Amino acid sequence: MPSITDLAGVRVGHATDRDAATGCTVVLFDEPALGGIDIGGGYASLRQADSLRPGGRVNQVHGFLLTGGSAFGMDAAGGCMAFLEERGVGFPATVARIPTVPTAVLFDLGIGSRDVRPDAGMGYAACVAASRDPVQEGNVGAGTGCTVAKRLGYELAWKGGLGSFAAEAGGFRVGALAAVNALGDVVDPSSGAPLAVARGPGRGWRRPAPEAAAEAAPAKAGLPGSGENTTLVVVCTDAPFDRNQLCHLARMAHDGLALAIRPAHTPFDGDVVFTASTAPRDRIRADDLVLAEVGMAAIEVVAEAIARGVKAARTLHGIPGLAGA
Repeated sequence: MPSITDLAGVRVGHATDRDAATGCTVVLFDEPALGGIDIGGGYASLRQADSLRPGGRVNQVHGFLLTGGSAFGMDAAGGCMAFLEERGVGFPATVARIPTVPTAVLFDLGIGSRDVRPDAGMGYAACVAASRDPVQEGNVGAGTGCTVAKRLGYELAWKGGLGSFAAEAGGFRVGALAAVNALGDVVDPSSGAPLAVARGPGRGWRRPAPEAAAEAAPAKAGLPGSGENTTLVVVCTDAPFDRNQLCHLARMAHDGLALAIRPAHTPFDGDVVFTASTAPRDRIRADDLVLAEVGMAAIEVVAEAIARGVKAARTLHGIPGLAGA
Protein backbone atom coordinates (compact mmCIF):
# COMPACT_ATOMS: atom_id res chain seq x y z
CA MET A 1 0.00 0.00 0.00
CA PRO A 2 1.40 3.46 -0.86
CA SER A 3 2.82 5.40 2.09
CA ILE A 4 4.92 8.46 2.82
CA THR A 5 8.11 6.38 2.65
CA ASP A 6 7.53 5.92 -1.09
CA LEU A 7 9.22 9.30 -1.46
CA ALA A 8 12.96 9.00 -1.96
CA GLY A 9 14.97 10.06 1.08
CA VAL A 10 12.09 9.81 3.58
CA ARG A 11 12.26 7.39 6.53
CA VAL A 12 9.76 6.76 9.33
CA GLY A 13 10.37 5.21 12.74
CA HIS A 14 8.30 4.55 15.85
CA ALA A 15 8.70 3.96 19.56
CA THR A 16 5.65 2.31 21.13
CA ASP A 17 4.53 1.55 24.69
CA ARG A 18 1.17 -0.23 24.47
CA ASP A 19 0.97 -0.86 28.22
CA ALA A 20 1.09 2.88 28.87
CA ALA A 21 -0.79 3.67 25.62
CA THR A 22 1.71 6.19 24.33
CA GLY A 23 4.52 6.55 21.82
CA CYS A 24 6.15 8.74 19.22
CA THR A 25 6.79 8.71 15.48
CA VAL A 26 9.64 10.42 13.65
CA VAL A 27 10.00 11.33 9.98
CA LEU A 28 13.66 11.70 8.98
CA PHE A 29 15.18 13.05 5.77
CA ASP A 30 18.34 11.72 4.15
CA GLU A 31 19.10 15.28 3.04
CA PRO A 32 17.88 18.51 4.65
CA ALA A 33 14.40 19.44 3.47
CA LEU A 34 12.55 22.75 3.30
CA GLY A 35 9.53 22.90 5.59
CA GLY A 36 6.21 24.65 6.09
CA ILE A 37 3.35 24.60 8.59
CA ASP A 38 -0.29 25.50 9.07
CA ILE A 39 -2.25 25.27 12.33
CA GLY A 40 -5.97 24.64 12.13
CA GLY A 41 -6.95 23.90 15.72
CA GLY A 42 -7.12 25.91 18.91
CA TYR A 43 -4.77 23.87 21.11
CA ALA A 44 -1.58 23.18 19.16
CA SER A 45 1.56 22.49 21.21
CA LEU A 46 4.78 22.84 19.20
CA ARG A 47 8.57 22.98 19.34
CA GLN A 48 11.00 24.37 16.72
CA ALA A 49 8.02 25.26 14.54
CA ASP A 50 8.24 29.05 14.19
CA SER A 51 11.06 28.71 11.65
CA LEU A 52 8.61 26.95 9.30
CA ARG A 53 6.38 29.99 8.95
CA PRO A 54 6.76 32.47 6.06
CA GLY A 55 9.78 34.63 6.80
CA GLY A 56 11.51 31.94 8.86
CA ARG A 57 15.28 32.05 8.47
CA VAL A 58 16.10 28.38 9.09
CA ASN A 59 16.03 26.67 5.71
CA GLN A 60 16.91 23.16 6.84
CA VAL A 61 14.51 20.62 8.31
CA HIS A 62 16.11 17.32 9.30
CA GLY A 63 12.99 15.58 10.55
CA PHE A 64 9.56 15.91 12.15
CA LEU A 65 8.44 14.37 15.43
CA LEU A 66 4.84 13.52 16.34
CA THR A 67 4.53 12.45 19.95
CA GLY A 68 2.05 11.52 22.64
CA GLY A 69 2.35 12.61 26.25
CA SER A 70 0.86 16.06 25.77
CA ALA A 71 3.40 18.82 26.52
CA PHE A 72 5.45 16.34 28.59
CA GLY A 73 6.12 14.42 25.37
CA MET A 74 8.28 17.28 24.11
CA ASP A 75 11.12 15.54 25.97
CA ALA A 76 11.22 12.98 23.13
CA ALA A 77 12.56 15.67 20.81
CA GLY A 78 15.80 15.74 22.79
CA GLY A 79 16.44 12.13 21.84
CA CYS A 80 15.91 12.92 18.16
CA MET A 81 18.29 15.87 18.46
CA ALA A 82 20.92 13.66 20.11
CA PHE A 83 20.59 10.98 17.43
CA LEU A 84 21.09 13.50 14.63
CA GLU A 85 23.89 15.39 16.40
CA GLU A 86 25.85 12.14 16.82
CA ARG A 87 25.73 11.75 13.03
CA GLY A 88 26.83 15.30 12.27
CA VAL A 89 23.38 16.33 11.07
CA GLY A 90 22.22 19.87 11.75
CA PHE A 91 22.38 23.53 10.86
CA PRO A 92 26.05 24.62 10.94
CA ALA A 93 26.17 27.17 13.75
CA THR A 94 29.48 28.67 14.89
CA VAL A 95 30.44 25.97 17.39
CA ALA A 96 27.97 23.14 16.80
CA ARG A 97 25.50 21.62 14.38
CA ILE A 98 21.92 22.21 15.52
CA PRO A 99 19.35 19.72 14.21
CA THR A 100 15.94 21.10 13.26
CA VAL A 101 13.19 18.65 14.24
CA PRO A 102 9.85 20.47 14.46
CA THR A 103 7.67 18.66 16.98
CA ALA A 104 3.94 18.50 17.68
CA VAL A 105 2.28 16.72 20.58
CA LEU A 106 -1.07 15.06 21.21
CA PHE A 107 -2.89 14.23 24.44
CA ASP A 108 -3.01 10.49 25.15
CA LEU A 109 -2.91 10.50 28.95
CA GLY A 110 -6.57 9.55 29.28
CA ILE A 111 -6.58 5.82 28.45
CA GLY A 112 -3.25 4.36 29.59
CA SER A 113 -0.81 5.56 32.24
CA ARG A 114 -0.86 9.31 32.77
CA ASP A 115 2.56 9.06 34.44
CA VAL A 116 4.38 7.47 31.48
CA ARG A 117 5.16 9.81 28.58
CA PRO A 118 7.55 9.70 25.63
CA ASP A 119 11.01 10.82 26.72
CA ALA A 120 14.42 11.30 25.12
CA GLY A 121 14.99 7.55 25.12
CA MET A 122 11.84 6.93 23.11
CA GLY A 123 12.68 9.72 20.68
CA TYR A 124 16.13 8.22 20.13
CA ALA A 125 14.67 4.72 19.70
CA ALA A 126 12.22 5.99 17.08
CA CYS A 127 15.14 7.43 15.10
CA VAL A 128 17.09 4.17 15.35
CA ALA A 129 14.04 2.34 14.00
CA ALA A 130 13.48 4.74 11.09
CA SER A 131 13.42 3.02 7.70
CA ARG A 132 11.95 3.23 4.23
CA ASP A 133 9.71 0.22 4.88
CA PRO A 134 5.96 0.72 4.42
CA VAL A 135 4.64 2.63 7.42
CA GLN A 136 3.12 0.56 10.22
CA GLU A 137 -0.42 1.73 10.97
CA GLY A 138 -2.90 1.73 13.84
CA ASN A 139 -1.67 1.38 17.44
CA VAL A 140 1.94 2.29 16.79
CA GLY A 141 4.15 5.26 17.62
CA ALA A 142 2.21 8.49 18.02
CA GLY A 143 -0.98 6.59 17.21
CA THR A 144 -0.71 4.22 20.18
CA GLY A 145 -2.89 6.19 22.61
CA CYS A 146 -5.06 8.02 20.08
CA THR A 147 -8.84 8.09 20.43
CA VAL A 148 -11.60 9.58 18.24
CA ALA A 149 -15.36 10.26 18.35
CA LYS A 150 -15.20 11.66 21.89
CA ARG A 151 -18.21 13.99 21.93
CA LEU A 152 -19.87 11.75 24.53
CA GLY A 153 -16.66 11.03 26.45
CA TYR A 154 -13.96 8.38 26.41
CA GLU A 155 -16.40 5.68 27.53
CA LEU A 156 -18.25 5.92 24.20
CA ALA A 157 -15.25 6.74 21.99
CA TRP A 158 -13.38 4.69 19.39
CA LYS A 159 -9.69 3.95 19.07
CA GLY A 160 -7.74 6.27 16.79
CA GLY A 161 -4.35 5.51 15.30
CA LEU A 162 -1.55 6.26 12.87
CA GLY A 163 -2.06 6.05 9.11
CA SER A 164 -0.23 6.86 5.89
CA PHE A 165 -0.93 7.13 2.18
CA ALA A 166 0.72 8.50 -0.99
CA ALA A 167 -0.15 9.39 -4.58
CA GLU A 168 1.20 11.12 -7.68
CA ALA A 169 0.15 14.51 -9.03
CA GLY A 170 1.60 16.62 -11.83
CA GLY A 171 4.56 14.28 -12.18
CA PHE A 172 5.45 14.57 -8.47
CA ARG A 173 4.94 12.34 -5.44
CA VAL A 174 3.03 13.45 -2.36
CA GLY A 175 2.68 11.41 0.82
CA ALA A 176 0.99 11.91 4.18
CA LEU A 177 1.35 10.57 7.70
CA ALA A 178 -1.43 11.22 10.25
CA ALA A 179 -1.80 10.60 13.98
CA VAL A 180 -5.56 10.73 14.54
CA ASN A 181 -6.68 11.79 18.02
CA ALA A 182 -9.69 13.91 17.08
CA LEU A 183 -12.68 15.00 19.11
CA GLY A 184 -14.86 14.45 16.03
CA ASP A 185 -16.18 11.36 14.32
CA VAL A 186 -14.26 9.74 11.45
CA VAL A 187 -15.93 8.98 8.12
CA ASP A 188 -14.93 7.37 4.85
CA PRO A 189 -13.57 10.31 2.82
CA SER A 190 -14.87 8.89 -0.46
CA SER A 191 -18.45 8.15 0.52
CA GLY A 192 -18.99 10.01 3.78
CA ALA A 193 -20.13 6.75 5.38
CA PRO A 194 -19.41 6.61 9.13
CA LEU A 195 -16.36 4.68 10.30
CA ALA A 196 -15.97 5.66 13.96
CA VAL A 197 -18.90 7.56 15.44
CA ALA A 198 -19.56 8.20 19.13
CA ARG A 199 -21.48 5.20 20.43
CA GLY A 200 -24.80 5.46 22.26
CA PRO A 201 -28.18 7.20 21.86
CA GLY A 202 -26.59 10.60 21.25
CA ARG A 203 -24.22 9.38 18.55
CA GLY A 204 -23.23 11.73 15.77
CA TRP A 205 -22.95 15.50 15.76
CA ARG A 206 -26.60 16.36 15.22
CA ARG A 207 -27.97 17.59 18.51
CA PRO A 208 -29.85 14.70 20.17
CA ALA A 209 -33.13 15.06 22.00
CA PRO A 210 -32.56 16.30 25.59
CA GLU A 211 -33.63 12.99 27.12
CA ALA A 212 -31.25 11.04 24.85
CA ALA A 213 -28.39 13.39 25.63
CA ALA A 214 -29.02 13.04 29.35
CA GLU A 215 -29.12 9.25 29.07
CA ALA A 216 -25.93 9.03 27.00
CA ALA A 217 -23.73 11.62 28.70
CA PRO A 218 -21.09 10.11 31.00
CA ALA A 219 -19.90 11.85 34.12
CA LYS A 220 -18.32 15.21 33.43
CA ALA A 221 -14.95 13.87 34.59
CA GLY A 222 -14.98 11.45 31.66
CA LEU A 223 -15.42 14.08 28.99
CA PRO A 224 -12.37 15.06 26.93
CA GLY A 225 -11.60 18.69 27.64
CA SER A 226 -9.87 21.49 25.84
CA GLY A 227 -6.50 20.45 24.49
CA GLU A 228 -7.15 16.70 24.81
CA ASN A 229 -7.77 16.19 21.09
CA THR A 230 -5.77 16.76 17.94
CA THR A 231 -4.83 15.35 14.56
CA LEU A 232 -1.17 15.71 13.62
CA VAL A 233 -0.14 15.43 9.96
CA VAL A 234 3.10 15.40 7.97
CA VAL A 235 2.88 15.92 4.19
CA CYS A 236 6.00 15.39 2.06
CA THR A 237 6.47 15.99 -1.65
CA ASP A 238 9.33 15.94 -4.13
CA ALA A 239 7.90 18.99 -5.90
CA PRO A 240 10.31 21.96 -5.68
CA PHE A 241 8.28 24.42 -3.61
CA ASP A 242 9.51 27.43 -1.63
CA ARG A 243 8.58 28.25 1.98
CA ASN A 244 5.47 30.26 1.11
CA GLN A 245 4.23 27.52 -1.21
CA LEU A 246 4.82 24.85 1.43
CA CYS A 247 2.77 26.83 3.96
CA HIS A 248 0.02 27.15 1.36
CA LEU A 249 0.25 23.40 0.73
CA ALA A 250 -0.20 22.82 4.47
CA ARG A 251 -3.26 25.08 4.44
CA MET A 252 -4.77 23.09 1.57
CA ALA A 253 -3.95 19.78 3.25
CA HIS A 254 -6.15 20.75 6.19
CA ASP A 255 -9.11 20.14 3.87
CA GLY A 256 -8.20 16.46 4.11
CA LEU A 257 -9.01 16.62 7.82
CA ALA A 258 -12.41 18.12 7.00
CA LEU A 259 -13.09 15.31 4.51
CA ALA A 260 -12.44 12.57 7.05
CA ILE A 261 -13.25 14.10 10.46
CA ARG A 262 -16.64 15.57 11.44
CA PRO A 263 -16.04 18.15 12.76
CA ALA A 264 -12.35 19.00 12.37
CA HIS A 265 -10.54 22.13 13.59
CA THR A 266 -12.72 22.58 16.67
CA PRO A 267 -11.75 24.89 19.55
CA PHE A 268 -10.86 21.70 21.45
CA ASP A 269 -8.44 20.27 18.84
CA GLY A 270 -4.81 21.20 18.18
CA ASP A 271 -4.76 20.22 14.50
CA VAL A 272 -1.38 20.78 12.82
CA VAL A 273 -0.04 20.06 9.33
CA PHE A 274 3.72 20.05 8.70
CA THR A 275 4.92 20.04 5.09
CA ALA A 276 8.30 19.39 3.50
CA SER A 277 9.84 19.44 0.05
CA THR A 278 12.63 16.94 -0.53
CA ALA A 279 13.55 18.40 -3.94
CA PRO A 280 17.18 19.50 -4.42
CA ARG A 281 17.56 23.22 -3.74
CA ASP A 282 18.94 23.90 -7.22
CA ARG A 283 15.69 22.78 -8.87
CA ILE A 284 13.64 25.56 -10.46
CA ARG A 285 10.70 26.45 -8.22
CA ALA A 286 7.44 24.87 -9.39
CA ASP A 287 4.73 27.31 -10.41
CA ASP A 288 1.47 27.78 -8.54
CA LEU A 289 -0.50 25.65 -10.99
CA VAL A 290 1.64 22.71 -9.88
CA LEU A 291 1.02 23.76 -6.27
CA ALA A 292 -2.73 23.61 -6.86
CA GLU A 293 -2.45 20.14 -8.40
CA VAL A 294 -0.18 18.78 -5.68
CA GLY A 295 -2.39 20.47 -3.08
CA MET A 296 -5.44 18.61 -4.35
CA ALA A 297 -3.54 15.35 -4.06
CA ALA A 298 -2.43 16.33 -0.54
CA ILE A 299 -6.07 16.76 0.49
CA GLU A 300 -6.85 13.27 -0.75
CA VAL A 301 -3.84 11.49 0.76
CA VAL A 302 -4.33 13.19 4.14
CA ALA A 303 -7.98 12.11 4.23
CA GLU A 304 -7.04 8.55 3.26
CA ALA A 305 -4.21 8.44 5.84
CA ILE A 306 -6.68 9.47 8.55
CA ALA A 307 -9.18 6.80 7.55
CA ARG A 308 -6.47 4.14 7.33
CA GLY A 309 -5.13 5.00 10.77
CA VAL A 310 -8.54 4.54 12.35
CA LYS A 311 -9.41 1.40 10.39
CA ALA A 312 -6.10 -0.21 11.44
CA ALA A 313 -6.52 0.63 15.14
CA ARG A 314 -7.12 -2.28 17.52
CA THR A 315 -8.94 -2.31 20.84
CA LEU A 316 -6.70 -1.01 23.64
CA HIS A 317 -7.41 -0.37 27.33
CA GLY A 318 -11.13 -0.85 26.80
CA ILE A 319 -11.43 1.54 23.84
CA PRO A 320 -12.77 -0.50 20.90
CA GLY A 321 -10.89 -0.46 17.61
CA LEU A 322 -12.26 -1.08 14.14
CA ALA A 323 -9.56 -3.72 13.56
CA GLY A 324 -10.74 -5.74 16.57
CA ALA A 325 -8.91 -6.93 19.65
